[in-house]
Amino acid sequence: MENFVYSIPTKVYFGKGQIKNLGRETAGYAKKVLLVYGGGSIKRNGIYDAVVDQLKAHDIAWEELSGVEPNPRLTTVQKGADICKEKKIQAVLPIGGGSTLDCAKVIAAAAGYDGDSWDLVIDPGKITCVLPIIAVLTLAATGSEMDTFAVITNEATQDKIGTGSPLMRPVVSFMDPEYTFSVSAYQTGAGTADMMSHIFEAYFSNTQGYMQDRVAEALLKTCIRYGVKAIENPDDYEARANLMWVSSWAINDFISLGKPVAWTVHPMEHELSAYYDITHGAGLAILTPHWMRYVLSDATVDKFYTYGVNVWNIPEDDDRYKVANEAIDRTAAYFKALGMPSTLKEVGIDASLLPVMAKKAAARLKGAYVELTEEQVLDIFRKAL
Repeated sequence: MENFVYSIPTKVYFGKGQIKNLGRETAGYAKKVLLVYGGGSIKRNGIYDAVVDQLKAHDIAWEELSGVEPNPRLTTVQKGADICKEKKIQAVLPIGGGSTLDCAKVIAAAAGYDGDSWDLVIDPGKITCVLPIIAVLTLAATGSEMDTFAVITNEATQDKIGTGSPLMRPVVSFMDPEYTFSVSAYQTGAGTADMMSHIFEAYFSNTQGYMQDRVAEALLKTCIRYGVKAIENPDDYEARANLMWVSSWAINDFISLGKPVAWTVHPMEHELSAYYDITHGAGLAILTPHWMRYVLSDATVDKFYTYGVNVWNIPEDDDRYKVANEAIDRTAAYFKALGMPSTLKEVGIDASLLPVMAKKAAARLKGAYVELTEEQVLDIFRKAL
């Protein structure tokens, strides 16, 4: 285990009705905020009204930026940053899932930056001043409510890149599982696949971390226990609550502290959603089993064996490959049970752009659990067709 510094300063209000504390918390940071959200669902389900009532009750003024895309775009970030500068915004208040929160994070960083907002994505070292971010979560998936990261798409160059800074971690997050009752079955499945992928990225590491791995296995088992339940019974509070809390702990640094690793499947999927604008979690569900099968070898079989025994409760066996392969098969089957696609063709992707996407993805895989060349990434993409 390597050295690390542990600091997760986000204050979390978790549970039913916690939005009642939003006005008081926000007033401690700002008297004027920018509300950031996607479509109109938050107005139909009453969440928007609940937030606005809190702002009014505490004499907090607000501006609005709506229409954040599922894969948030640079142009939207720039529009939000311009509003912050022009209207003298003091804090950013996103209402939504990971896309909205990611967009808000980079808006909050770009509000204090004079150059092109894309500079902050390709060079996070330029992030030096970030407006406070107060998040209201409506979808369990990306963990953006408690992490330092954001992923933005530059539609002009078709690049989808992650950036990050400790300054972008939300200062307060409101997490009410009831706000996720109306999330569609497809998005619930995609969200569960996304958080499982976050855990995999930390779990499959060349650095030892016994405690971290046991926590990661518990988080994976929680996803497996409650993902399908939340789809079958959307108003199951325990299922929604467990998934929402896992989404945060899957990527708030806790299970990767002491055992850092460069991510593998996420950079590969980012190319898919940059070019084809597919749902991120669906792309991860397609690629993950193919990646697992591709990297299974004498060097990695012990890890996959442990995964199979501890997460899927597969009986121990002298044939470690047997257990490892069954674990991968069960992973693929579970993604299918979540309603996720299993091939790229199902989401409208053909072979035409695979070489381009493979080249760009391979450039971001140095230091990964198993480093992959451009040709190897392309092979995985082709197997996933």
